[in-house]
Amino acid sequence: MRHTLPIAPQFYVTAPQPCPYLEGRVERKLFTALQGETAAILNDSLSAQGFRRSQNVLYRPSCADCASCLSARINVADFTPSKSQKRILKRNANLTRRATSPWATEDQYDLFRRYLESRHADGGMADMDVFEFAAMIEETPIRSRVIQYTDTTTKELIGVCLTDVLGDGVSMVYSFYTPDLPQNGLGNYIILDHIDIARTAGLPYVYLGYWVPGSQKMGYKAKFSGLEVYVGGQWQKLKDPSDFNPDHHPLHTDPIAEQVANIALPDLSPKRS
Repeated sequence: MRHTLPIAPQFYVTAPQPCPYLEGRVERKLFTALQGETAAILNDSLSAQGFRRSQNVLYRPSCADCASCLSARINVADFTPSKSQKRILKRNANLTRRATSPWATEDQYDLFRRYLESRHADGGMADMDVFEFAAMIEETPIRSRVIQYTDTTTKELIGVCLTDVLGDGVSMVYSFYTPDLPQNGLGNYIILDHIDIARTAGLPYVYLGYWVPGSQKMGYKAKFSGLEVYVGGQWQKLKDPSDFNPDHHPLHTDPIAEQVANIALPDLSPKRS
């Protein structure tokens, strides 16, 4: 049987845009397409190198004069819940979890709109319509799940997380939840529950996306013990968040060509039976 050799992934750079995390800064992303039979292999490899998935694209920040966005993950074996996190678990003991295939529903979209209007009314997703929402949930070339959280008494949908299943963990692509229960810490609860999901499945990591030192929006991630950040081509334990200064000299950022050259690509050749 003849095999068609896969095409090596090509990397591109987005046009500069205002940074949503640090005022006065401009963000730029390095990205590549995620498609074909080797999508899962490529996703696993690049996720371990600080990339994130958005539908059929893998991306990583590649700003010209800043390196503040650090990919973050929780090492499940090193995680111990704090007192406040234990209280969050108790407050949400009435929630039940259900994992489904990545399929968008009207209930999900309604909750998504309420979440955005309350938390991110001026954000980049504020104008997302139902078709774009469905694409965000359903367009995935890899193993993904929608994790839904429902109140056991009222049967109301309380929270949702689009989650990718990686070879070494679970990746929280995007989560949203009701704005009506601010005292319940639902964002933190969904992370805590994903730690439990990973632990039960024997997976060592929970990938959280990016942590930005100095950004109030991202500060909650640094409160999870066992947090690791991807710095200088390797994962490091986050000891003291104040050790990371969000202001970086432009010479600290490698040129695009060097960044691409330093990406370790997996073996995408077809396996012989």
